[in-house]
Amino acid sequence: MLTPSPDAMRTLLARYNDLQLRHSQDSDYELQRSLEDVTYTLCVSTGTRTVHDALLAADTILRKAAAEEEAASGIPIQRMVSPGVSVPKPRMA
Repeated sequence: MLTPSPDAMRTLLARYNDLQLRHSQDSDYELQRSLEDVTYTLCVSTGTRTVHDALLAADTILRKAAAEEEAASGIPIQRMVSPGVSVPKPRMA
């Protein structure tokens, strides 16, 4: 299976999130169709059958791309951390 580019994943996820939010505020038929279309595209792009699995797969794709970019550049990429989650400090060599 071909893996979609991180940029394509980000675009799909942004569109999905936007439509999900708009649909929660207004259940217009056109919004519903657009949300179904982007959900289908996410599933096809990630080789999954449910939106939950597609979102998990997209997260994996983006994490892998970030790790590869970090390894290639040698510069750690800052990641978002949820409040209350402790992040271990890097060990000094």
